[in-house]
Amino acid sequence: MDYQPIENYGVIGDMETVALVGMDGSIDFMCFPHFDSPTIFAAILDHEKGGRFRIAPVLEGARQKQLYLPDSNVLLSRFLSEGGVAEISDFMAVVEDGGHLHDLVRRVKTVRGEIRFRMVCEPRFDYGRRGHRLEIRDGQAMFHPEGRGIGALRLRSDVPLRGEAGAATAEFTLRAGESVSFVLEEAGDGGPSPSAGEEYVSCAFKETLNFWRRWVARSNYQGRWRETVNRSALALKLLTSRPHGSIVAAPTFGLPEEIGGERNWDYRYTWIRDASFTLYALIRLGYTGEAASFMHWIEERAGELNSDGSLKIMYGIDGRHELSEEILPHLEGYRKSSPVRIGNDAHDQLQLDIYGELMDSVYLYDKYGEPIHSDLWSNLVRLIDWVCRNWRKKDEGIWEIRSRRQEFLYSRLMCWVAVDRGIRLARKRSLPAPLDRWIKARDTIYRDIFGNFWNARRKTFVQAKGSRALDAANLLMPLVKFLGPTDPRWISTLRAIEGDLVEDSHVYRYRNAHGSPDGLKGKEGTFTMCSFWYVECLSRAGEVQKARFFFEKMLGYANHLGLFSEELGPSGEHLGNYPQAFTHLGLISAAHNLDRNLSLSRD
Repeated sequence: MDYQPIENYGVIGDMETVALVGMDGSIDFMCFPHFDSPTIFAAILDHEKGGRFRIAPVLEGARQKQLYLPDSNVLLSRFLSEGGVAEISDFMAVVEDGGHLHDLVRRVKTVRGEIRFRMVCEPRFDYGRRGHRLEIRDGQAMFHPEGRGIGALRLRSDVPLRGEAGAATAEFTLRAGESVSFVLEEAGDGGPSPSAGEEYVSCAFKETLNFWRRWVARSNYQGRWRETVNRSALALKLLTSRPHGSIVAAPTFGLPEEIGGERNWDYRYTWIRDASFTLYALIRLGYTGEAASFMHWIEERAGELNSDGSLKIMYGIDGRHELSEEILPHLEGYRKSSPVRIGNDAHDQLQLDIYGELMDSVYLYDKYGEPIHSDLWSNLVRLIDWVCRNWRKKDEGIWEIRSRRQEFLYSRLMCWVAVDRGIRLARKRSLPAPLDRWIKARDTIYRDIFGNFWNARRKTFVQAKGSRALDAANLLMPLVKFLGPTDPRWISTLRAIEGDLVEDSHVYRYRNAHGSPDGLKGKEGTFTMCSFWYVECLSRAGEVQKARFFFEKMLGYANHLGLFSEELGPSGEHLGNYPQAFTHLGLISAAHNLDRNLSLSRD
């Protein structure tokens, strides 16, 4: 069996976990019950050992289509052939009152003809490391994992089930207009389950669909790319933890940045950087409730600062600090891209840029949400003081290099942002702060950037002190208001980035061959978020039509559902973990700015 392309998957979820649903009707990835729990399905990483939940019609040569019901995260997979038309509706139940069902619902229907279906549900617990015992009775299958610490799963079915080598299977035929449903859920403590109700599936479908439609209707974006922006917003909402308010960078692990290579990471955690950028996007769309939930999570992390006032770069979605990296040697990896890693050793890296991203998000929340609390401000003062003492340090930078530390321009730039936003907040709210010390530090950083990171010969700001290489992260210089978008030094930097890192609408983060070694073998694709940063830089620089041209070209690289992974490969294939929050927030920001500037250019 061949691996499906990453872009062939749709995503459903309940803001506690997600499932990846292939166009062929197979759920090939799902952590359960939380984003960072072990997988129960991981066939996308190993066909034999990962586990899957597949429902498909027995139709030769059926054409496959997939779409979301408008303004929702309810997914419809359609199969069309001379024998008829079949549909599978997939969703994870969401209840308005905030209850946690963790129910995966699959509704199968024949639209035309008489069609035979086959269902196979074969979970593999604990990343495929634990066996299980299957029990079938009373129209349901119970999967009991070996050992302790992992609960049993229940599969409810409208059709008879049978066991085959630890998998629950069924074969059934539906005529036009007939449907059956399957519900996979936690077995719980043996008490009554809502899914046992006769009308459960239809009621859950309506309530879930209405939840998503009500949520997306709150967006204040009314621009040219409304459907595309709404899809990105819905994807970001799926990655937001309902219980905690934190935001995962992506819901998957192990999906490679290079096919057959070692650049395979676990992104199921909350990076301060990624979450802060996501907050920018949600605030732009008017989702201040999500911003408030994330700010509460930030307040808790700020209350756990290290003794010197510093933060960790990333946390578990529940705020835990320990995210030790581990290799799963029994999984072959997507298209044999190994090793497959869980956990992430980058959690102990020094990445100075996170302080600027965090302070910018706090500043925006205070401006567009509600005034920040006094206890948070006290902790932020400690944090900014730490930045004032440590901004000169070498670090691993935004791209989490695994070679030697360097003095990166982007890290220094965001230290400037951290101090600058602290000064602005203190002045705006008359908050107590050592302003003289902060202003001196901010201005010293500013002069240091011009003195040590400007290459007069190349007429560009470079990636790191002493380097001639360029970095797409520098595209944020005008976006964070360090430089004006038409400043001559910025325009010449933009032209240099175009020459070194841009191919048509695609942008590389950096190039190892150009003096930016990252400590890893192989190479990666173009980084899609950087492409959207590039579009926004063009737009702000007044090159509005060029920006629109490249923006709309990039939209053509989304998958059939409007979703993006982290990177694009040589033939436009999606690479890296999927869907990627970074990419979708970059799209929202670029669309928002481009809309405004296109309207202004017509006045």
